[in-house]
Amino acid sequence: MELLSPREAAAFALSLLDLTNLRDDCDNAAIEKLCLRAQTPYGQTAAICIWPRFVAHARAILGPDHAVRIATVVNFPSGDLPVAAVVGETKKAIEDGADEIDMVIPYRKLIAGDEAAVTEMVEAVRAACPDACLKVILETGELKDSALVRRASELTIAAGADFIKTSTGKVAVNATLEAADIMLQAIRDSKKRVGFKPAGGIGTVADADLYLRLAETIMGPNWIMPSTFRFGASGLLDDILALLSGSTAARASSGY
Repeated sequence: MELLSPREAAAFALSLLDLTNLRDDCDNAAIEKLCLRAQTPYGQTAAICIWPRFVAHARAILGPDHAVRIATVVNFPSGDLPVAAVVGETKKAIEDGADEIDMVIPYRKLIAGDEAAVTEMVEAVRAACPDACLKVILETGELKDSALVRRASELTIAAGADFIKTSTGKVAVNATLEAADIMLQAIRDSKKRVGFKPAGGIGTVADADLYLRLAETIMGPNWIMPSTFRFGASGLLDDILALLSGSTAARASSGY
């Protein structure tokens, strides 16, 4: 990857960011703040990612055709809900104005050997939101085994995912470069137009740049764009804005 200056990397990361608030104490005021923060003097984030109960409020703030997309989460964070319940969550979110659905697979069932449960869930949610971007969360830190991460990637891609995403950000181990490497290779080998979203623990532009370099190494030049790559993060925007405004030097990677 062409060596980007910290400021160039920050501007690129901004365009790929799903600015996230999935805190348990989130409220309408926090959503209003999030919508404003997503529209910076240096450009807009790709999306905001919020709890389903706030989608209608965010849509009222942003309006019907805003460039900042609204993503929400279903079967989140446990991955344990019945298929019918997740389909219901999905349909309600779309009715409320969501553009994108970030769905957790039943990863515990997959760990127990039930691949069909993953396929059934992804296919059902895909059918419930045919026009939305479907990002499927594998929860790679809980899958742990590299072969299982690869298999989860293959199953979800085959079932209709538009993106595969590392993590919920709610477990001990979230995005890692090791998981990213496996998932990106699965995308490449599928020969399908599927995107990648690392999420959880990416707090600096230096962190983000490591993932961008890995993705370009595996997927080739010019692959990375908002339709194929997103960062799921809540704190990354602070470092991006600090670099773009010139108020601070680049912070070091936190080690992911």
